[in-house]
Amino acid sequence: MAEYYLISQLPSLDGLSESAPLPITEERFAELCGRFLSKRARAIMEKLTLSPSRTVEKTGSALVDAWNEGEQNLRFALGKARAEKMKKAFDTESRIFPVEHVKAASAAMETENPMEAEKLLNLYRLQRLEALRPTDSFSEEYVFYYGLKLKLLLRIRQFDTAIGEKAYKSIYNAILNGDRLEAIQ
Repeated sequence: MAEYYLISQLPSLDGLSESAPLPITEERFAELCGRFLSKRARAIMEKLTLSPSRTVEKTGSALVDAWNEGEQNLRFALGKARAEKMKKAFDTESRIFPVEHVKAASAAMETENPMEAEKLLNLYRLQRLEALRPTDSFSEEYVFYYGLKLKLLLRIRQFDTAIGEKAYKSIYNAILNGDRLEAIQ
């Protein structure tokens, strides 16, 4: 029942333009969750991430586990695509990637502009998250979905072209000079 009160206070994140400010901050969202969610659900909320670790960790939420596994696989597919482009070896840990992940990784690698590649990947991530959207809009799983979507939308709005180009050039030069860099965090 507490989820109903929480979710009824959350503004919609659907249909926002990329330049529009978000109608809620992460801090406000966390505050509301702290008031209405169970201790177990709050613990899961604290583990919401756009960058899951390389090892699979169960969270207690089917939606969060599916998101984490999908994001891990996407990152491995990206790492593999990058390594193949540079003709280097990359350990995929014997993972089998969904075709959609391979297509998204390949499309991102074919995009010359790094910012456009990121936009493409973020659009793919939003589509994947929408596919995980719970049918019950007043459940803990919906709160986790909302939290992930909020994080993703915030991440998209943080991109700065000038800073991104500088970082890209730095990483690219490091690769050309043979410095060791991780393809996946």
